[in-house]
Amino acid sequence: MNRFDFTPYRRTTVGFDRLFDLLERQARANTGDNYPPFNIERSGEESYRITLAVAGFKAEDIDITAQQNLMVVKGQKPEPQDREYLHVGIANRGFERRFELADFVRVEAADLADGLLTIDLVREVPEAMKPKKVLIGAQTPLKVIEGDNSAAA
Repeated sequence: MNRFDFTPYRRTTVGFDRLFDLLERQARANTGDNYPPFNIERSGEESYRITLAVAGFKAEDIDITAQQNLMVVKGQKPEPQDREYLHVGIANRGFERRFELADFVRVEAADLADGLLTIDLVREVPEAMKPKKVLIGAQTPLKVIEGDNSAAA
């Protein structure tokens, strides 16, 4: 059994528990089912594209569900009632593919053409979460302004 031991890394890092749990879960869940085949590409600095080969599936046969940090692509074809097959060599089975998404990655669009399902993803980090430059000594200290006591006298 191929199992990675992340214990030395867990001892020396802080806040990466989710990453190590994700890697261990993926190693356990990797059962070798490679249907349907897919590609993942970077299409820009903050954009990605997943392409799945789903020959024979129509748009209404495929369901894409995006939640926080997870996208699930399911395909289910109805069973043909009026055909009698003598040989079935084309995969006609349903599928479910799960993709773990990083924080702030959202599904932007999906398209099905020529048997390829393309899903465009974009990482949009909220303005409040983006790194900001902190200038040293640029801030003026707060001053307490006391009331003018001479006017009261």
